[in-house]
Amino acid sequence: MTIRLLLVDDDALVRAGLRLMLGGIEGIEIVGEAADGSQVLRLVDEHRPHVVLMDIRMPAMDGLTATEMLRARDEPPEVVVLTTFHADAQVLRALRAGAAGFLLKDTPPADILAAVRKVASGEPVLSPAVTRQLIQHVTPAGRDTRRARAKDALARLGERESEVALGVGRGLANARIAASLYMSVPTVKTHVSRILTKLDLNNRVQFALLVHDAGLLEEPPAEE
Repeated sequence: MTIRLLLVDDDALVRAGLRLMLGGIEGIEIVGEAADGSQVLRLVDEHRPHVVLMDIRMPAMDGLTATEMLRARDEPPEVVVLTTFHADAQVLRALRAGAAGFLLKDTPPADILAAVRKVASGEPVLSPAVTRQLIQHVTPAGRDTRRARAKDALARLGERESEVALGVGRGLANARIAASLYMSVPTVKTHVSRILTKLDLNNRVQFALLVHDAGLLEEPPAEE
């Protein structure tokens, strides 16, 4: 499958660099560019990209607002936010809005390519371990409200679903969750899909954030 990619950044040099890095790679087609978030919805309708590389800070409409509007649609493209900051409150907000992950703008080209391919296949590019680092380094706002809402949401899960949710929050792959809970991998996948639907979540990053927000993880998340 050829991955259709939309570049969104108000810096023409950044867009040119991304196009130079990714434009000639087999299996990648850059279908459009936008200099502001206000152009994104129209370009998505026009070009139907699979993945949007989205700058956060733009003058008229920022990447956070554009991400929220995109991810609220039916069958939206995956969004990877671009930033110059390792720990940024807006990164967390974009992830809560449904972005599949984030990349620093100085990320090596091979890693950017790998991330684009990964999110196009439906996998997030941000582990719960990195999510926790972000949470620890960004001053929390509205933590008590988020915790109450997260607990209320997770209370809707059954016992086995709750066990799977903890595994996802700790960063475990489906195979490790299956082994720890004596389930088959297809059963874990089914639970994850049902939980995402039940809680109206976009992806495993949002899922892990919800578990973090609820304060349910006392152990450090597992590293893959």
